[in-house]
Amino acid sequence: MILDKILEHKRREVNEKKNARYLTALKTTIRDLPAPIGFYRALAGHTARPSIGPAGPASIPRGETPRLIGEVKKASPSKGVIREDFDPLAVARTYLEHGASALSVLTDQEFFQGSLDCLRTIREEVPLPALNKEFMVDELQFYEARAHLADAVLLIVAALDRPQLIDFYHLARQEFGLDVLIEVHNERELDLVLERLPESRLIGINNRDLATFATSLDVTVRLAKRIPGDKLIVSESGIATRDDVKRVAEAGARAILVGEALMAAKDIGAKIRELIGPPTAE
Repeated sequence: MILDKILEHKRREVNEKKNARYLTALKTTIRDLPAPIGFYRALAGHTARPSIGPAGPASIPRGETPRLIGEVKKASPSKGVIREDFDPLAVARTYLEHGASALSVLTDQEFFQGSLDCLRTIREEVPLPALNKEFMVDELQFYEARAHLADAVLLIVAALDRPQLIDFYHLARQEFGLDVLIEVHNERELDLVLERLPESRLIGINNRDLATFATSLDVTVRLAKRIPGDKLIVSESGIATRDDVKRVAEAGARAILVGEALMAAKDIGAKIRELIGPPTAE
């Protein structure tokens, strides 16, 4: 499975970087940083969009338009290079200009052609909270994430054993003040999160099958029914049309994380308007 391959490489990559001098440098950088921007708060705020808009049949009732997390991603294991003319800062600025509420920045180099420097550059220039989209396998990565101005981190339940998941969640929240998006793919993973981390606020439902890489919005529809109303649901992967947005919104998603559909679009701004409508003042 591709996830196993990614995790194996990630562990080697992190181990090669681990040394006392590097960790000390990260801690020094973090000490001088301002507090993270609220990633959860940006997604939970009341939207000023009256609906997803009048265009087409997939209009969403007032107040139910999901917030957009725009993903900055050059490539993926399943698609290869998605955007040849990749300018991450320009992409992030386009997301801001067209009403995205937050950013997701891929920082894995081997499989997604991302970098931590890319994350830092974007956060220095674009005033939106940013998720460090990474495969977290070691405490060192949390220091790296914060040192490069991340406001939130991703924890993939399928990639962690139970003690790691719990320890990493509390490390991110208590040590660094980071918001945590916990990603689940099935009922077993979701039940684990609800049982062992009842205080978690952000639950990402990934519509992608990790074994086949096929996507189905049925995953969001199915799992959202099991999630208490005090959690903010983020639907991830496979969202490409206005009808897709409507479907996951009606299932209970308060936010959508969209990468490939936006990165593959010739006009990213036009694609955002298609998905969630034009930006409005808040």
